[in-house]
Amino acid sequence: MARNSNRKVVPESRNMLNQMKYEIAAEFGLGAAYGASHGGADTEFAGELGEIGGFAGGGYGGHLTSRENGSVGGEMTKRLIRQAQQSLV
Repeated sequence: MARNSNRKVVPESRNMLNQMKYEIAAEFGLGAAYGASHGGADTEFAGELGEIGGFAGGGYGGHLTSRENGSVGGEMTKRLIRQAQQSLV
């Protein structure tokens, strides 16, 4: 039985998660690879870091290493866990 582990538990959170991804990528200096052209990217924030740019058609960052992409996902997870822990206290 195939299982989609990438399914969002709360589909309405998609925009917030994308925004977080773009902000973290910009913090890590990968903002241009994820691209401000996504529409969900915070171009003002990315601009402060000098990372406005991106690829036409959606910002596919296929040239990035697994380590670079994984660092963004790992930081997202850390921040989401931190937020959840703070909300429990």
